[in-house]
Amino acid sequence: MTDYYEVLGVAKDATSEEIKRAYRKLARTYHPDIAGEEGADRFKEVSAANDVLSDPEKRRVYDAGGMGGGMGGGDGAGFGFQDIFETFFGAAGAGSARGPVPRARRGQDALVRIELDLAEEAFGVRREITVETAVTCGTCQGSCAAPGTSPRACTVCGGRGSVQRVARSFLGNVMTQARCDACQGFGSTIPEPCPECSGEGRVRTRRTIAVDVPAGVENGTRIKLVGQGEVGPGGGPAGDLYVEIRERQHPVFTRRGDDLHCTMALPMTAAALGTVLTLETLDGEEEVDVVAGTQGDHVITLRGKGMGRLRGHNRGDLHIHLDVTVPTHLDERQEELLRELAAIRGEERPQGKLAPVGVGMFSRLRDKLAGR
Repeated sequence: MTDYYEVLGVAKDATSEEIKRAYRKLARTYHPDIAGEEGADRFKEVSAANDVLSDPEKRRVYDAGGMGGGMGGGDGAGFGFQDIFETFFGAAGAGSARGPVPRARRGQDALVRIELDLAEEAFGVRREITVETAVTCGTCQGSCAAPGTSPRACTVCGGRGSVQRVARSFLGNVMTQARCDACQGFGSTIPEPCPECSGEGRVRTRRTIAVDVPAGVENGTRIKLVGQGEVGPGGGPAGDLYVEIRERQHPVFTRRGDDLHCTMALPMTAAALGTVLTLETLDGEEEVDVVAGTQGDHVITLRGKGMGRLRGHNRGDLHIHLDVTVPTHLDERQEELLRELAAIRGEERPQGKLAPVGVGMFSRLRDKLAGR
C-alpha cells in the first residue's frame, strides 16, 4: 500500500491545513504545465495522496488499513458505493454542469468583546476597536497571482473544474465525474502565486474600526457590523463582525432591565423628621426629599433617571431603597433623650403585634422589587 503521508512529505498526525499546504507546493512543482510530461506520474501520485488525506472519511479508512493505493487514482480499481452514488446524484464539489468552483469565497464572521461602564450603556458611546483580521492582498488585489501574471485555464480539465472517468461496477462500466485534482475544481491554476499572500488573495493585518454603541445595550448584547469581518479567499466578500458587550459592575447601582436600584442608609431621626438627601446619579447630583415618618421599607423613585431603552426614546427609572438605621452605642444624654421620647409616646413597654408569616416590612420590600 502506498504511503500517502510519505508522498506528501507530512507526518501521520498532520493537520488538514498542513496537508493542504504540502499538496499545493508539490502540485506547483510537478504540474504538467510546469514540469511537462516528466512530472505527470509524480503529479498523479501526489493528487491521489491528496484525494485521500484531504477527505476525513477516506483518511480514516486509509489509516485503518482499509484503503489500497489505487483509491483516487482514477483507474476504476477502487470504485465503490460512493462513486455509484455520485454517478447518479452528482459529485460533491465537482464542477459538473454548473462549471468550475469560484475561487473567491465569502470570508468568515468575526467576534470581538468590549467592556462598557453603566453610564456608557445608558447613554450610548462611540468606541474604536482594533481587530486582527484578513484583508484583500494589496499586491495582487485578490487575484492570487503574482503581479504581471494571471491564472491559467487548467490543461487537465480544460477549465471545467471536473474530470470524467470510466469505472467498473456491478452495474457495468459507468461514467463518473469528480473534482479535478490538478486545479482543485477551480478550473484554473496559478503558475506564479503572489509572493505576498502565497496565492490566498488575502493577508492578515490589524485595523481600527469605529463602533457606535446605542443607548440601552446590556451585558451580552451583540452589535452586527456588516462586511467588517474577514475577507474571503481569492478576494471574496468579507463576512460580518459582531461586537459583544461586557458590562463592568457598578459600585452603587444594580441594573434590572431598564431600571436601576440602589440602597441608601437613613438615620432613624432623619426618617422620623424628614430631610433632603443628595444622591450622585448617572446624570449628576440629584436632591431627594424624604418626608417625615418615612419607614424602612420605603422606596423613592426618580422617573427617567435609569437606563436608556434600546428600542425607544425614553429611559427607565432609578429606585432608591431606604435603609433606616437604628443608633447604637448611645451616650448618657442620647439615651436620656430617647427614654424621654418613649415616655411621651407611651412606648416604654410596647405591646408587640403578631402577624402571619409573609406580612410586614420584608414582604412589602419583596413585593416592591417584584413590581407588584
